[in-house]
Amino acid sequence: MIEQRCDWCGTEPVYVEYHDTEWGVPEWDSRALWEKLILDGFQAGLSWITILKKRDNFRNAFAGFDPTIIAGWGEPEVQRLLTDSGIVRHRGKIEATIGNARAWCEIESRQGFDRYLWDYVDGTPLQNRFATMAGVPPQTPLSAEMSKQLKKDGFRFCGPTIVYAFMQAVGMVNDHLVTCPRHDAVATLAQRR
Repeated sequence: MIEQRCDWCGTEPVYVEYHDTEWGVPEWDSRALWEKLILDGFQAGLSWITILKKRDNFRNAFAGFDPTIIAGWGEPEVQRLLTDSGIVRHRGKIEATIGNARAWCEIESRQGFDRYLWDYVDGTPLQNRFATMAGVPPQTPLSAEMSKQLKKDGFRFCGPTIVYAFMQAVGMVNDHLVTCPRHDAVATLAQRR
């Protein structure tokens, strides 16, 4: 079998670096999980590379994605962010980020956001074995279930497709193609938990 990266990452260096070092690697940190979910929400209607190229700007604009800080924000911060050309200036997504920070704080204090999410896969990443991108679904019943609960708990911009992309990104599901050298490497990381 000839090894080659997953088709979606192309050849752009920032995308290749993300694919090779981050995508699919199990993330266990509550704050980092929240950041990735927020960024996936900002991606809705856009390409992931757009968000990836602006990620450092997002981190600067959103206080390092510290949900405990963002939860206290209001209209002045929304107005500031709407003028920041380094991020995606979408009022609904900005306001959702503030509301999502408040929801994160409640979940984090109740049970931990990491456990809240990882319990959907019993704390163990799901290992798929897709040979082509055509086999990878845009969403699953599990992502729909997680999406529904996130919305019930106050999150926005977290539909089933966004949630599945998030699950792939944070390693809850290994969707590297079996022809990709990262598939087995990511599977090994999942076994170490």
